[in-house]
This record gives sequence, C-alpha cells and structure tokens, in this order.
Amino acid sequence: MTINENIQTLVQSYYDQLSPDTQVLLDQAVQQVVAAKRRGGKIVVITGSGPNLHEGVTTLIAELIDKGILDGVSTSSAVIAHELAGTLDRVHRVNGIKLGISPSILPMGDIFEITLLSDEWLSVIRRELDLDDNLIRRGLAADGSTIIKAAGNMAYPMGLRTERLAREIFAMARSAGLPFEQIAGWGADLHTMIGSAARRNVPVLVSVPQLIGGGGVGLAIGDSISISERCTRMATMLDSADVIIESAIALTQEIHDGPFETYTGHGIWAHWDGYPTTRLQNKTLIRIDLDTNLKRAWDLQRESSAVQSAIDKGLPKTKLTGIPFRMEMSGFARLESSLPLVGDIGSIWPIIAWKTTHALGVELDFISHPQQTPAGQSMRDWIVDTVQPFDRRAMIEKSHTYQRFL
Repeated sequence: MTINENIQTLVQSYYDQLSPDTQVLLDQAVQQVVAAKRRGGKIVVITGSGPNLHEGVTTLIAELIDKGILDGVSTSSAVIAHELAGTLDRVHRVNGIKLGISPSILPMGDIFEITLLSDEWLSVIRRELDLDDNLIRRGLAADGSTIIKAAGNMAYPMGLRTERLAREIFAMARSAGLPFEQIAGWGADLHTMIGSAARRNVPVLVSVPQLIGGGGVGLAIGDSISISERCTRMATMLDSADVIIESAIALTQEIHDGPFETYTGHGIWAHWDGYPTTRLQNKTLIRIDLDTNLKRAWDLQRESSAVQSAIDKGLPKTKLTGIPFRMEMSGFARLESSLPLVGDIGSIWPIIAWKTTHALGVELDFISHPQQTPAGQSMRDWIVDTVQPFDRRAMIEKSHTYQRFL
C-alpha cells in the first residue's frame, strides 16, 4: 500500500474528529516522540491484541520498526499467533456439526472455520501436515459466511498449522537460549512486528500478564524462557526507552507495577539486592485508550493529587476517587509525564505515525486507517493479500546463520 498525496487529507480528517482535549494531548505526544528520536532516544510500544490487528496497527508498527522509528515492542501471545498465520486472513464460517465435527469441541454457535488459501500455500501446508482436503472441500462448499478476521487461530488448517509450528519454534528457542518471539521472527513476514523486528534486531517480547492467549503458541512462548528472564528482558527494554506508548491494552502491571520497576512498581528490593531494574520517572508514557475514566483519573491526580493521596493513606483508590479503577490507571495517572489519548487507536495511530515521520523526514510505505472507513477496508484487504504466513524454511536458514556466529 503506497502512501499517496491523499494521505495527509485522510489523516487530517481523523484528527478533526478527535475531541479538542485529545488533539492537544496528541500534539504533545508527537512532540515528545519527535524530540526523543532527534536526540537519539528510543520509543517502545506496548500493544494489546485484537483491535491492534484489525485496525492495521500491528502492521503499522512493523513499518515504523523498519523505518527506525520504534525500538522495541511488548505484545500478547495472541498477536504472535496471529502474525505467524499472516496477521489477517479470510475464512469461510460454517456449521461444524454438519461437517461431522464433534459438538463437544466446537466453540459457541457450533461454528467451524476454513481458511481461504492459495494453491501454493495449500501445497506448502500439505508438506507439513496430513491435510484433510476432503474436509476443506466440503467446508468451502457449505452454506456460511466469508469474513476477514485475525489470522489462523480457530480456522482449519492455519490454526492447526500454527499450533504445530509453535512446538517446533519452541524447541529451537530452547536450544538457542532465546525467546520464542525472536525465533518466530526469523520466519515471519516482514510486514509483521516479529518479522520486521528480527530484521532490524529490535526486541519483541510478550509480557507476563499476556502470556495466556493464542492457544499452544502462548504456552510455547511462556515455556521458552523463564518468567524471571522474561521480566528482566522486559525491564531492560523499558529502561532503554525515552517514550513508551501503550496501545489498546488492558494488562500493563508489568510496566507500571512490575517486579523490577522502582518508581510506581515493586522493584525496590530487587534493586537493593543487585538485580537490574527500570524506572518510569522522567519517561514519557503515552496511553491510547477508549476508556474516558483514564482521563478522569489523570485529571484528578493533576487537580488534587487524589490518586497518590489514596495510595499514601492506604485507602482504596476506587472509593476515594469514585472511578472504577483498572490496575494500569494508577501508575499511569501518577506518572508526571504521562499523556492520556482517549480515542480509537484506528484513528490515533495513523495521526501519530504521519506527524512523527513527516517531522523527521521519513517516508512511509504503509500507513493504517480506521477499519470502518473505505481506506480501512482496502487496507484490510491489502493485509490479507500481502502479509504471508510463517515460512518454516526461512527460520531454518536463519538458524544456520545464527549458529555460525555463536
């Protein structure tokens, strides 16, 4: 998807739809990102799963890694699973019972999904799996609906292939002493976060709270390195960052309240005993979130120090502030340099990307759009058609190269 002369008009339209408060804070966020990059600083992104995939944000993050804008990513195991299968794909959804699938294993609604694949990819998978071509033919011929969704996952055969690949990637990760995510990047498409990061030698890590997801992929990721090593690697990545951007993610305890974080977390004793720690103080923390309570908590803290006061007095924050607190709101609201961007990530991310790269003189080859817009629908089609599933042979070739440099 080549950036054209209409992109600035589209991005401006997304900006104009934001609230005035969000526009002001977004401009400040861009200024912080640009200033950090100009002084040689690093930007780390913390992403959740579903919305980031469907809005093209993970694909945009891959582009920003490739262009040297982003220097680290934390994500969920579900995102890793979907990127192994190509990010987004088309599936045909049918009644699984009519196909002879046992209702005891079918999800709610008795839906069974068949991945729409090219003959070339069917040939590749046929070499890797004992493929049930009859099931695929019957499934595609059955009445149902064809949709674009997060790739692999529940669809046959890509979901099954991804689970099987996870075991192989896990074995190689254990052998090499590396995180699953890094090995997975060796065979991933360059338009995925793990693929782009592997090429640029940028860390991508699944946070501990987001390990359980993506089926067997999540288990393989969790088992590939210890929790302590994962938290240490996460702390090292966060410590290197000047700016941290949180994108549609619910579970950020490891960032705000982690075992190695000393400013809003519990890292004091780890540091006391000589372990490597990180500190959010003086880092810019940007959070993109639809929850208006995030801005309310942030405003309360700045108006009356209400959040910090509750903590200092040992009182429940929810009762003192009247806000239904999510865990991550506490550290975020108290951090002096945090910036809440309340709005749709599908609209906010292309604005950040465009304004940042324009200011730095960097030209993008891809930019995301809100999925509900015509540009967003074209973007999703492009991702389905362009971003390819994991290439097992590429991983093996990279493994040979890696071993020669050990």
